[in-house]
Amino acid sequence: MRIEAVDLAIVRLPLVRPFETSFGRMDARQFVLLALRDASGATGWGECVADADPFYSAETTSTAWDVLSKYLVPPILGRELAHARDLPGVWPPVRGHRMAKAALEMAAWDLQGRLDGRPLGELLGGTVRPIAAGVSIGIQPSAEALIDRVAAELADGYRRIKIKIKPGWDRTPVEALRRRFGAIPLMVDANAAYTPDDAPVLAALDDFDLMMIEQPLDEEDLIRHARLQAALRTPICLDESITGPAAAADAIALGACRVINIKPGRMGGFGPSLGVHATAVAHGLPLWHGGMLESGIGRAHNLHLSTLPGFTLPGDVAASRRYFVPDLIEPPIDVDPNGFIAVPSGPGIGVEPHAGRLRSATLHAETLRP
Repeated sequence: MRIEAVDLAIVRLPLVRPFETSFGRMDARQFVLLALRDASGATGWGECVADADPFYSAETTSTAWDVLSKYLVPPILGRELAHARDLPGVWPPVRGHRMAKAALEMAAWDLQGRLDGRPLGELLGGTVRPIAAGVSIGIQPSAEALIDRVAAELADGYRRIKIKIKPGWDRTPVEALRRRFGAIPLMVDANAAYTPDDAPVLAALDDFDLMMIEQPLDEEDLIRHARLQAALRTPICLDESITGPAAAADAIALGACRVINIKPGRMGGFGPSLGVHATAVAHGLPLWHGGMLESGIGRAHNLHLSTLPGFTLPGDVAASRRYFVPDLIEPPIDVDPNGFIAVPSGPGIGVEPHAGRLRSATLHAETLRP
């Protein structure tokens, strides 16, 4: 491939309903979308998962734009690359900024698939097949509102329910859901909201037969996660702590988790994700694919990675209409009545933005050329 131009855009999509986590409430999703244009006329699409504000991560749409436009994109313009996997090798030694790197690297993989005429999942080593869909539900104003929300998601066919928790909103919602819905597949996500002093609160959740507790403690604290996991029957799943294959290997060696969540948009793209996948599979840890409120572009990328055999648990790759009406893509990604999502079957990710919707959602755009 030879990159003739890269289009960058800051896009804003209103959410169907507010999404609240332990670190804040979001009413719209603002993100960087980019397109890699090859000399042949093919285009690969990538989506940066960084938020407008630095609450989930130190990266933001502003930092991603700056790093992409100044450091990551210029070295690849006009350059011949044998394969998408070679792209990180031509970057300067930029520290961190994994979300910015992921957007560009994943766009290159989409472009590779389009040039080869093959679905992205096949290129990554997966088998294109329907993906079991789970759903992530933000913090609700009451247990009754949460029950109503979960009932609607179950009626739509979702095969696993995840709810966000925080100190003061943990046992009550879990107890309410178990009382109302019985033994549904249920997990909780803390987004690092707890401290080691909260271990008794988290241990009390052992009573509810949860699939897992996701990222209870600070993302940099593997040691205390290991101590907490030793005190819990419920498996701990690590998300933000897993920054790449080395972090995954350390977490497994320490006993800091029993499940791993892979998000390529957060950990630097498909290269690091494939490394984490291989590490987890080698150690027998179950994997599932997380979500970052992506539009249909990022969601399609996630579906293709989910086709790899190590992903044994339903992920957070839900239908477009849960978040955006309309989505950037047409047709949107949807879940069938049995709780599965079809992976787009065309070359690359198999979808692209609807031109009119992208135009109306774009706040700012630039094109970079050699």
